[in-house]
Amino acid sequence: MNLTFTKSIQTSAKALGAVLLSAALMAGCTSKPAENAAPAEPQLKSVKVAAIEKKKISDPLEQVADVVSSIQIDVITKAGGDVLEIVKKRGDMVEKGDVILRLDPTDVLIQKEKTQIGLSGSQQQLVKAKQDVDDGKLELQNGIKKLELGIADAQKTYSKMRNDFDLGLVTKFQLEQTETQLTNLKLDLENSRNKLKTLETTNSLAPLEQGMQTAAVSLKEMDRTLENMEVKAPVSGVLTDLPVEAGMTVAAGFKAAQVQQLDPIKIKAELTEEAAKLIRGKQELTFYVPGQTDKLKGKVNYLADVTSAQSKSYSLELEAANADRKLKPGMKAQILLTEEKDEIVTTVPSLSVVREGGDTYVFVLAGDQAERRKVELGRLSDTLQEVLSGVKEGEQLIVSGQHQLKDKEKVQLAK
Repeated sequence: MNLTFTKSIQTSAKALGAVLLSAALMAGCTSKPAENAAPAEPQLKSVKVAAIEKKKISDPLEQVADVVSSIQIDVITKAGGDVLEIVKKRGDMVEKGDVILRLDPTDVLIQKEKTQIGLSGSQQQLVKAKQDVDDGKLELQNGIKKLELGIADAQKTYSKMRNDFDLGLVTKFQLEQTETQLTNLKLDLENSRNKLKTLETTNSLAPLEQGMQTAAVSLKEMDRTLENMEVKAPVSGVLTDLPVEAGMTVAAGFKAAQVQQLDPIKIKAELTEEAAKLIRGKQELTFYVPGQTDKLKGKVNYLADVTSAQSKSYSLELEAANADRKLKPGMKAQILLTEEKDEIVTTVPSLSVVREGGDTYVFVLAGDQAERRKVELGRLSDTLQEVLSGVKEGEQLIVSGQHQLKDKEKVQLAK
C-alpha cells in the first residue's frame, strides 16, 4: 500500500509540472504578439440635442401713462356787460360754437340806435349838399356861356370903335372905355372858369362822407359787440371751469370759462432710457385703460431725444381719436411698449449656455461635430434665455455634456 501511494504522488506531481510548463509556454507565446497590436480608438463623447425654437419670452412690456386733454382753452369775453343768462354748467360737454352764457345787450343796442339816427341825418345832409354843388356848377356853367357871348360882342364893338378912332369919329376916351369893358368881361370869364374848376376838383363833401364812413364802421363794431354778447365755446370738449353767476358784471378780457378738448385725446408718459429704446422709430403704439377690454391705437406725436432736466426721463406723447368721449382727463392708461409678436423670440435653455469670462457660448451640432458659437443674450424668463445673435431657429443645440466639449470636437448622439 505505501508503495502504491508513493507512486500516485509522483504521477500527480509530474502531471502538475506538465500543466505548469504548458501554461508558461502559452503565456510566452501570447505576450509577444500583444506588443505589436494597434492602439484602440478613443471613445466619442455622447451628447443630447434639441432644435432651437422661437418661444414667448414674456408678456408685452407696459408703461403707465396719464390721459389728458389735447387742448385746454380759456374762454375770454370779448365784450363787457352784465351776465344775463348762463346756458351751460360746469362739466357739460359742449360743441364748437355752443353758447355758454349771454351778456345783457341793452346798452349796446341803445348806442347802435343813436349811431343809426346820426347816420341817417348825415345821409340827408349829404344829399342836400350834393344838390347845392350841382346847382352851383350849373349856375357857373351858364354864367360862363353868357360871358363868352358878351366878350364876343364886346370884341366886335371894340374893333369898330378902334376903326372909328382912327377916322377921328370917336374920342380916345370912348375907345378906352370900350377897351376897359372888354378887359373886365375877360377877367370875369377867367374867374368863373377858375371857380368851376375848383368846384369840380375840390370835394367839399369830404367831411360829410368821412362822417358817414365813421358811423358805418361804428355800426359794424356794434354788430360785432352784439355777437360777442353770446360767449361761445371755441372748441368741442368738456366745460371744466365756469366762475360766473347771473347778474355779475364782467369786463372785456375776463376768463369766463375753460374748455378742454377731448377729441382727439392725449396720452402722456415718462420713460426710462431702456423703455424709450423699445419704441423709438415707431409711428403708433397700443394702449388700454385698466378695467376696459378694448385696446386702442395712439399716434406717436412726440418722443424726446434727451431726458428732461427735472424728471430725468424721456417724455412720450400719444394722440388718439376719442369720438365717443370714453377717455377722460385724469384716467390712467397702460401703453404697450412691445406687442405680443415682439415677445416671440429665439430662445435656448439657460442651462445650455457656457460662460467663459465675460463671454457666453453655446454648442451647436454641425454634422458630427460640436461647433462653439459666441452668442449675445437678451432677456431671461425662468428656464429660457433670449438669444439676440449667434444662432438661428432650427439649428440643433447641444443641451447636455456641452461643458466638456471643445470647438469642432466630434461627438455622438446619446442613445
